[in-house]
Amino acid sequence: MTASKIPILDVSLHGRPAGTITHLPGDQTLFAFDEAYIADENRPTLSLSFKDVYGGLLTSFRPVQTRVPPFFSNLLPEGALRRYLAGRAGIKGVREFPLLGLLGGDLPGAVVVRSADGKEWPDGDDHQHDEDEEHAMRFSLAGVQLKFSAVMESRGGLTIPASGAGGDWIIKLPSATYTGVPENEFSMMELARHVGIDVPEVKLVPVQAIGGLPIGADEIGGDAFAIRRFDRGADSARTHMEDFAQIFSVFPERKYERANYRNLAEVIWTEIGAPGVTEFVRRLVFNALIGNADMHLKNWSLIYPDGRTPVLAPAYDFVSTIAYIADEKMALNFVSAGVRKFSELDIHVFRRFANKVRVPEKLVTDAIEETRARFDEAWDKARRALPLTKGVVGAIEKHRTTLKL
Repeated sequence: MTASKIPILDVSLHGRPAGTITHLPGDQTLFAFDEAYIADENRPTLSLSFKDVYGGLLTSFRPVQTRVPPFFSNLLPEGALRRYLAGRAGIKGVREFPLLGLLGGDLPGAVVVRSADGKEWPDGDDHQHDEDEEHAMRFSLAGVQLKFSAVMESRGGLTIPASGAGGDWIIKLPSATYTGVPENEFSMMELARHVGIDVPEVKLVPVQAIGGLPIGADEIGGDAFAIRRFDRGADSARTHMEDFAQIFSVFPERKYERANYRNLAEVIWTEIGAPGVTEFVRRLVFNALIGNADMHLKNWSLIYPDGRTPVLAPAYDFVSTIAYIADEKMALNFVSAGVRKFSELDIHVFRRFANKVRVPEKLVTDAIEETRARFDEAWDKARRALPLTKGVVGAIEKHRTTLKL
């Protein structure tokens, strides 16, 4: 492989060059910051994972085998959805470099990744071109989670762009495995709003009313869950964000490991302060009360409204999972390996949590009491007014009898 043919991906942030990812011999990738980005003292923040212990910018990185570095790997779809999209594009799903080049025009946050030579398909992988490439971003019903971007039209309807990219809403179709998941998520998000948690606009949309669905998807029926993207603004302006798997440099499949809720709180306390920790505790308590056992590293994010300074991103992926899976184990350890069950959470655990994070105990206990009181008041109305099945309501009420909060 000659130097002139070494595949390179250009990484931009808010439309400005930020760095490159180079595909090296031996199927390795290497990220490097752009020199102008390094020299700019007012540069936008790409990720807290690139900060050193003194707050400076890390600029020396080791190559990664087969994959791209964790920050970029976490921008890509996971699991079956990744395999489907890669297969449609003729790309091997484990080869993240060409997949990132393909999907890099509409990633979470304000990052855009493009092939440096202008090719749509970066060199360095066996790509099989076929007539369906223009629809490679569409989603089929064959074993993937039906979750995709959509555009709100002037008449108020939602349509999936033919490219699958550029939407300002995320749509999730009904699950083939579990009943009433869209209604569950919509209800938990609206309940969270009434409790005082920062929640984006959400709605239930009849599947039949969504334009541009893949063939066969309109046969599902029922309602889909829709949430407005908080990383997109007016005229699709991009706001940067990153999840905590990116912050901790953890590959997506390790999102249930390598960190606990104390670690998240330490970052939030350092970067945001008391308002961030208060909101974080509020969400911890809320998800304990509804029995959401899936608040892993990728379900917590920071957002950068001014491009440089993080705040806790609005809440997302709030679902009462105990309505479907009778498991009270939280997605992450709470403080240490000794506390992971909802039933183990009490005021003493939260006080120890506050001491470990080195935040005032009163800040934490006040957030707990306020959230619990607001939840009790809101739940009494929500269980009758929101579109919840009797099974979900019953599961939450049974779960609450096991809690010490």
